[in-house]
Amino acid sequence: MATQIMDTANLGDAAIPTTIDQTSEPAEKETRMAAAMKTILECLGEDPNRDGLLKTPQRYAKAMTFFTKGYEVKLADVVNEAIFEVDHNELVLVKGIEISSLCEHHLVPFMGNIHIGYIPNGRVIGLSKLARIAEIYARRLQVQERLTQQVARAIEEVLEPEGVAVVVECTHMCMAMRGVQKPGAVTVTQCKTGVFQTDHRLDERFHTLLSMGGR
Repeated sequence: MATQIMDTANLGDAAIPTTIDQTSEPAEKETRMAAAMKTILECLGEDPNRDGLLKTPQRYAKAMTFFTKGYEVKLADVVNEAIFEVDHNELVLVKGIEISSLCEHHLVPFMGNIHIGYIPNGRVIGLSKLARIAEIYARRLQVQERLTQQVARAIEEVLEPEGVAVVVECTHMCMAMRGVQKPGAVTVTQCKTGVFQTDHRLDERFHTLLSMGGR
């Protein structure tokens, strides 16, 4: 049965001001980014016209467009009629979904895994769609805490389940490559809603399944 989903690509972003130019064509945006990167290379003391860097501004612009493509993706398009009425009220858990994002503070990557669980309320979603929902918000300039909340809220919106549990485990290059320079440190964030907040045995089961072998 098809389910209508609100067209909310910026779900959870209401308090986040944005100056994204939604009217510019992709080619125009990439041209502007490439010009900005050429200036950055010059500020670093490099020659953007030397052989190794000649096409770097254009490559950077294309890469950045890919890294932040989540701004252009709408939740409704990702779900795409993949919600089904099913008489199932037990935990659904997909763990070990690989994600990568860009820290909005230094524009360097953080990467790791996201684990998504929910208790259906008469409806389930195609499993691959959980990974795609995570991708929407990972492919933006982010902080891990907000990313975790956005994924949980998106699943709440599309399914209206009994509860959602999202755990994200990532290593941050801004922590490994600069500042304290501590490679190997893992940041863990979580967002729990509904029955995961009130039923401690369910929450315990969720974490037990997360700790079991395999992904």
